[in-house]
Amino acid sequence: MSGADVQAVGVDVGGTKTAALRITEDGAILERVSVPTPADDMAATLDTMIEAVRSVLKPEVAAVGISAAGLVDTEGGTLRFAPNLAWRDARLVECVVGETRLPATADNDNTAAAWGEFRLGAARGHTDVLLVGVGTGIGGGIVVGGRLLRGAHGFAGEVGHVVVEPDGEPCGCGNRGCWETVASGRTILRDGRRAVTRHAHSMLAEMAGGDPDRMTGEMVSVAARAGDPTATGILVEVGHRLGEGIAGLVNVLDPEVVVVGGGASGAGELLLEPTRAAFRMTVEGETHRPHVPIVAAQLGNDAGGVGAALLALEALS
Repeated sequence: MSGADVQAVGVDVGGTKTAALRITEDGAILERVSVPTPADDMAATLDTMIEAVRSVLKPEVAAVGISAAGLVDTEGGTLRFAPNLAWRDARLVECVVGETRLPATADNDNTAAAWGEFRLGAARGHTDVLLVGVGTGIGGGIVVGGRLLRGAHGFAGEVGHVVVEPDGEPCGCGNRGCWETVASGRTILRDGRRAVTRHAHSMLAEMAGGDPDRMTGEMVSVAARAGDPTATGILVEVGHRLGEGIAGLVNVLDPEVVVVGGGASGAGELLLEPTRAAFRMTVEGETHRPHVPIVAAQLGNDAGGVGAALLALEALS
């Protein structure tokens, strides 16, 4: 069969939504579905994952790839722990194989996203890549010498849970002051809600009708694009903390390129400009090392699903 004939489903289970994509071996997306993730109920989340996969299944599908936020044991296909989801020791591959009778693989969502961007997106042509996924939390995916870095147990890349502020904000992993508490989509939402109360005359307060519970992260981006200084300040601060963390990772990994993905990256240059500025001020020997570009993910929120599907197809061979 040609690349256009071979198909796989990639299902990306995140903290807020579950998306399933049916793609060709060449990466063309043929069909997609997205549904809310019932993040506080493990059984319901697994049911949602299966429902999403079934909704895009066709006879041409040869395999299913799963990308999920958290510590994924790639050998056993089990999600051991997810800080922003309710599930523990969830047998992802066993569940999908039992329901679809198709071969399946499982990876961390940002590991899968890194592979998608490496194969088909913003990191194509590079061999050493760092992907930082800025969504509900922060995750990482690492490609070294053209190969995914998974670590001894498949848990490599959990960069969002490096503690940067001891005794800081509580994190979904159980610690305080993790990087994702100061530089994630959840940070943008949290600070947006606080701004509604603290800045009653801001555009954010107007958009939310004065009710912090009505605030969304997207509202912050919209208000910042309109020039609202409160919203702009939130994105600048989050971008600054993001750039500091990326600098530390570049010091360790020395990638050719850093790709920023995840839902929060939808803020575009409003987030990436302060990220790059803080990176330049923080990375070791900035004027004495090759330039490391920080670029937006080309596959956007599809990166995890596309990468998972590609990995499932590659596992067949």
